[in-house]
Amino acid sequence: MPVEVTWWGHATCTVEDSHTRVLTDPLFARRLAHLRRRRGEVPPPQARYADVALVSHLHADHLHVPSLARLAPGTRLLVPRGAARAVPGLRRLTHLAVREMAPGDVTTVGALVVRAVPARHDGRRLPVGPHRAPALGYVLEGEARTYFAGDTGLYDEMAKEVGPVDVALLPVGGWGPYLGEGHLDAGRAAEALARLGASSAVPVHYGTYWPIGMDAVRPHEFHAPGYEFERQAARHAPGAAVHRLGHGESVRLEVAR
Repeated sequence: MPVEVTWWGHATCTVEDSHTRVLTDPLFARRLAHLRRRRGEVPPPQARYADVALVSHLHADHLHVPSLARLAPGTRLLVPRGAARAVPGLRRLTHLAVREMAPGDVTTVGALVVRAVPARHDGRRLPVGPHRAPALGYVLEGEARTYFAGDTGLYDEMAKEVGPVDVALLPVGGWGPYLGEGHLDAGRAAEALARLGASSAVPVHYGTYWPIGMDAVRPHEFHAPGYEFERQAARHAPGAAVHRLGHGESVRLEVAR
């Protein structure tokens, strides 16, 4: 059975593997604080249906309570350990089956095994709040091993802690003209792809949201990361296939084991 990946924009993807539907970092907003969606439609209602939704960290463009509130009743929701304390709005989502995860934790959803792995990223709920929670990535193990990185920097132990994977959903940009510490740009994402040894990659976390009034500030950081990742991946990981999707587009991946 092939694995199917749909990119809805930013870090929101649907992964279908072993008849199990996984939704990553659900964000269904046209506007979020000072950000507006500049490209791609807000994900359609069918994007809200999943067996499990994954939240990588507490930043509002990844843990967006109004978007989580739209998930279908009974959806399982995996969040970083300490998220409910840091984000009280999570406690109101009584229609969801919420479980907190830490690096190394494993749970089973249908025929999928979901493993939380470390990410090198600020785990606080910004811009205020003293509470921290670990930033996570997730590895989905079914017909394929699919890595959803969330937000992370490149780090020496990545290959060991994430483990060998077949498909990598890698952030290659951001939502503003500059990337801070704890992020992957296109070049570092290509290095991560080489370290992980994935045969397929989908670039995410770029070309969707941008600060209001800053359309003319370093616009290449909005438009170019997907193309630049393709170029860099050809150099760093020439054996990997890069699937640069448009918003709402899907790819079916046959994984050889």
